[in-house]
Amino acid sequence: MQWMIDKERPICPQINEQIAARIALGEFLPGERLSSVRDVAVAAGVNPNTVQKAFESLEAEGLIYSVRGSGWFVADAADKAQKKLQDLAEAKTLKLFQSLKTLGYTPQQVLVLAAAVAQAGNTKEEA
Repeated sequence: MQWMIDKERPICPQINEQIAARIALGEFLPGERLSSVRDVAVAAGVNPNTVQKAFESLEAEGLIYSVRGSGWFVADAADKAQKKLQDLAEAKTLKLFQSLKTLGYTPQQVLVLAAAVAQAGNTKEEA
């Protein structure tokens, strides 16, 4: 699994969000064993305690569960993960709109800009 860690944001929520997104998108299936805390920490380049906290928060949300001595597993909670992903996307979109509003952008201008950036990103990915 590839991790995208933004050093400008707290790491624990990022680990949480990325795992929740993969559950919501069906990349991690119910009952599937997750990589160990240590393996995730090494792959993401973060402290194992941070990953442990992220796993515990996902467990509190009902998205994963632990089996003592066996590891962490994906719960049968795709609906919860999809709701979380939708809520995160809405919050990030609202933050983007609010941030660009302070620069004088109208909602329509933000949409045009977002479409242009998305198109440029798709073009770069295809190259």
